[in-house]
Amino acid sequence: MKALVYQGPGKKEVVEKPIPTIQEPTDVIVKMTKTTICGSDLHILKGDVPTVANGRTLGHEGVGVIAEVGSGVHQFRPGDKVLISCITSCGKCHYCKKSMYSHCENAGWLLGNTIDGTQAEYVRIPYADTSLYHIPDGVDEEALVMLSDILPTGFEVGVLKGQVKPGDTVAIVGAGPVGLATLLTAQFYSPSDIIVIDLDDYRLEVAKKFGATKMINSTDGKAVEKVMALTNGKGVDVAIEAVGIPATFNICQEIVTAGGHIANVGVHGQGVELNLQKLWIHNITLTTGLVDTNTTPMLLKIVESKKLEPKQLITHRFSLNEIMQAYEVFSNASKESALKVILTNP
Repeated sequence: MKALVYQGPGKKEVVEKPIPTIQEPTDVIVKMTKTTICGSDLHILKGDVPTVANGRTLGHEGVGVIAEVGSGVHQFRPGDKVLISCITSCGKCHYCKKSMYSHCENAGWLLGNTIDGTQAEYVRIPYADTSLYHIPDGVDEEALVMLSDILPTGFEVGVLKGQVKPGDTVAIVGAGPVGLATLLTAQFYSPSDIIVIDLDDYRLEVAKKFGATKMINSTDGKAVEKVMALTNGKGVDVAIEAVGIPATFNICQEIVTAGGHIANVGVHGQGVELNLQKLWIHNITLTTGLVDTNTTPMLLKIVESKKLEPKQLITHRFSLNEIMQAYEVFSNASKESALKVILTNP
């Protein structure tokens, strides 16, 4: 089968690999039908994720059809259409019992990290009974790919950890796919204002279409000034960082109001400076997190009801054979006006 593999910082290639096989009774083999590329994959290619070994098949999102099941799998059968969670969970360990599946002692973020991932024709899914979801009849599979990672990430790590509540003023720093997923799900809680900050006018226009009340282009370096002007000098109740670089984290530190929340969603490849000399007296809460995907069943119901339409995040479509071209487009998102790409395996 064909697979997109990491070959060290800045290096990737499509190679032939054997179709994966059942290794444990709780495994299934899924034939991929649709997958995508995540910002985390770009961080891996920069060398920011040292747990990823050379030769690893990338990808942790997608939908497919079960081709084979292990003897210990009880919830799925060959031919079932499934949504793959970016987080694999055993369902039995200390952390799984606390619904912290990302910290599962036996799994967690495996796909495209410590085991081969979904940017291939087939993928092995460990702990299938607690790591896959049946796809309801009639639900758009492209939309469901967004439920593998970015929607639960934006919702859990941004909205829930940031404790967004009715009437809040929320700022989302970064209008990439995860930032926009945060924007879509923040509206579940009726904040009074959602300010979106980005360098790219196209993404800011998309944010406006998706429900942002105010947009700030931060190219001039005056984002903090502009937010403080919009909030009468008070700052925002919730500042959500959705990029993963020091500059955007610093904006969040500067714009959060007294008693407010900073929710870090972005994947950071280098350290940031925490301004505790200012923040210690500010009564803020700072949260971080890897998505647990414990809200995926709820989000699946909302998408099924069409009250949330994540398909609007998709801008480009390719066949799996065109994955190198898809990476080129996704890596140059501003130039290509790209958000999420969909890769289809015929």
